[in-house]
Amino acid sequence: MRRDIFQAIADPTRRAIIAMIAVQAMTPNALAEHFHQTRQAISKHLQILAECEVVSQQQQGREIYYQLEMDKIKEIDLWLEQVRKTWEQRFSQLDTLLNNLKNTEK
Repeated sequence: MRRDIFQAIADPTRRAIIAMIAVQAMTPNALAEHFHQTRQAISKHLQILAECEVVSQQQQGREIYYQLEMDKIKEIDLWLEQVRKTWEQRFSQLDTLLNNLKNTEK
């Protein structure tokens, strides 16, 4: 099942996992130590993140390390930038309108 990138960041636990593995690749056990959830619950979150292609797995001996895929994070950044520009334009238009109203009241 192909998931949308925004499903990856919809859950606070997944956002926390993303933040942690942005610093360094981690195993599910190492991640689970930072949460009040079972290792199985963390593995489910990692599965969703992998399906969204936000993380990738790398086998090192008996351990599987999860690392962040920055290209997918950039997709979110590009979308946010578009939204940010739209809102900045709207606020600018609102500022202009308010200044015009203020000047006509004088």
